[in-house]
Amino acid sequence: MRFSMSADKTNQNTKICPTCGTRLTENATRCLVCGTELHKSVEAKKPTAVQANRMPEITLSLPAVLGLLAMFLIVGAAIVFFVMRMLGNPVTASTSTGTETPTPTVTVTVVFTDVPTATPVPTATIQPPVSYTIASGDTCTSIAVSFGVSVQSIIILNNLPATCNSLSIGQKIQVPYPTPTPLPAATATFEPAQATLAACEKVIYTVQEGDTLGTIAANYAVPAAAIQAFNGLPTDNVYLGLPLTIPLCEREATPGPTPTPTTPPPYPAPNLLLPSDGASFTLANDNITLQWASIGTLRDNEAYIITIEDVTEGQGRRLIDYVSDTKFIIPVSFRPKDNAPHIFRWTIATVRQTGTDDQGQPIWENAGENSTPRVFSWQGIAPEATTKP
Repeated sequence: MRFSMSADKTNQNTKICPTCGTRLTENATRCLVCGTELHKSVEAKKPTAVQANRMPEITLSLPAVLGLLAMFLIVGAAIVFFVMRMLGNPVTASTSTGTETPTPTVTVTVVFTDVPTATPVPTATIQPPVSYTIASGDTCTSIAVSFGVSVQSIIILNNLPATCNSLSIGQKIQVPYPTPTPLPAATATFEPAQATLAACEKVIYTVQEGDTLGTIAANYAVPAAAIQAFNGLPTDNVYLGLPLTIPLCEREATPGPTPTPTTPPPYPAPNLLLPSDGASFTLANDNITLQWASIGTLRDNEAYIITIEDVTEGQGRRLIDYVSDTKFIIPVSFRPKDNAPHIFRWTIATVRQTGTDDQGQPIWENAGENSTPRVFSWQGIAPEATTKP
């Protein structure tokens, strides 16, 4: 038998659905696939190609893409970090790609040094008591004097009555060994050089304007080299305000049969301390004490001069006195006599006695600068009560 296969040919005409492209019969009025109504006008149209819907396109620049990639990497690293931390494995972030250099561990070696032990202080060894036989005429007092102990120690050691009158000849008693008397503490003694330095009379002098080491040495009759060496000066240059110690023990002898004392240079102005400038005092203050700082050791013929002036008084009352101390108490007699407060001005200076007058009063001359004046107010008597009209 012979078989032949050939495509079936249909004599009927077909048409295509304009919506979905399905091939239909020529007489079909509705598409069997999409349900579109078919009309004659549609039938006359030529079939068109079907185009599917396009997805929306997103366009990104290269920096935006890199930024999104970096953000995804950071978020991923953070997630990994927290996950590892929750699992108990700490994560150490390292920004360096190089090989880490191990840090050497410092080993501390403790060296034990011998601690010096204190030298033990020798203590007195207690000696046992001495046995003694009472002889004729012995008393507790005579025995105590002979052995250098107290009567009370013999009475206590032998359990004797307080009067110690029960001793008999031939009786044996115990006499305590005398307690050694501790030696007095050693006093500090100076070496020969220190003793000489301590015995040297010294004066503190402050360099004034225009002074040189030569002029200072000439005023005190002390060699300039001695002043320089005593104060440890590298050169003979001095500056204003420099305190110098003048070793008077190295003073050169004044030529001639009678040494003439050298007049020291003028002293600086004393620094006033109390009362403060502008202080106020009332009737409750019977007296006022003035105080100032010392300018140094005064000589026998030197003193401080105190000048107090009542500037409120019409005639200007003034009080002048001389003291060797650094304080002065204003007498009550200088207090104002009326009920109005008075202003007082006071200054301090250094003076030197050069002789006496015909009446035996000392003659003073200025030996230094006057201090900066200060003022205070002082009310003498209580104000009178105002009577009401």
